[in-house]
Amino acid sequence: MAELPFPLPDLGEGLIEATVLDWLVAEGDQVERNQPLVEVETTKSALELPSPQSGKVLKLYGEPGDVIKVGEPLIVFEVPDDTAGIVGTVPSEEAPKRRVRLSANLDED
Repeated sequence: MAELPFPLPDLGEGLIEATVLDWLVAEGDQVERNQPLVEVETTKSALELPSPQSGKVLKLYGEPGDVIKVGEPLIVFEVPDDTAGIVGTVPSEEAPKRRVRLSANLDED
């Protein structure tokens, strides 16, 4: 098993921090990818942050009311060694399929 930290992501629009409102998971919980983890509030809005991957929650950073800066640890997951570092799937790029239609010209003299 490997430990994989998840820092507070850049929430856009020049925001540099967020306040933890409520944790939706607890240490020891098994979570799935895209499951809501935590409610945070910025100067612009309140939102839920989804899990970037499946795994077991090892550690939560910040209690409700605590301010977390972008890039600081928010949560640490325990994941199988073979999935460490894989957050999503990388789309494969295939060459476009070309179709050629041949028609015989039977009216030639």
